[in-house]
Amino acid sequence: MKKLSLILIMAVVSFSSYAQSSFKEDVDVLQSVYGKSKSDLVKQYMNLSDTQSAAFTKVYDNYETERKALGQAKFQLINDYATNYATLTDEKADELAKGIFKNHLDYEKLYSKTYGQTKKAVGAINAAKFIQLEIYLQTVIRAEILESIPFIGELDKSKVQM
Repeated sequence: MKKLSLILIMAVVSFSSYAQSSFKEDVDVLQSVYGKSKSDLVKQYMNLSDTQSAAFTKVYDNYETERKALGQAKFQLINDYATNYATLTDEKADELAKGIFKNHLDYEKLYSKTYGQTKKAVGAINAAKFIQLEIYLQTVIRAEILESIPFIGELDKSKVQM
């Protein structure tokens, strides 16, 4: 029980720090880490010929522009959740849930569109390879985010146990 309380206290501190950080700083840090190094990872993984690489780069650059906009929307939702966590109402919870659903659907639409464009540029196997890698990377990022934010009501329960 003491370990759980300590973990919840640490979650409160880290969540409070996250909530106080600015949206722009979070996006800048995440995109700088995720940007060029991700591009290098994708190019290495794809292992395309020079001709294929040129065709793929055009599709990939457009994809990254749209993905970054979706990433910004996702982090706006996270910051909105952090800002409103302590005073969450039914209306705000509904707004946040609907925003999350829309963001997830927008990612799926982007994957589908990009798969079609990549398939035309470099073939179905390479397109599937790219989408598989991208979904994996986004899943890892999503898991890290989910691990770092508390469930609704979780922090309230920690106050009772102290």
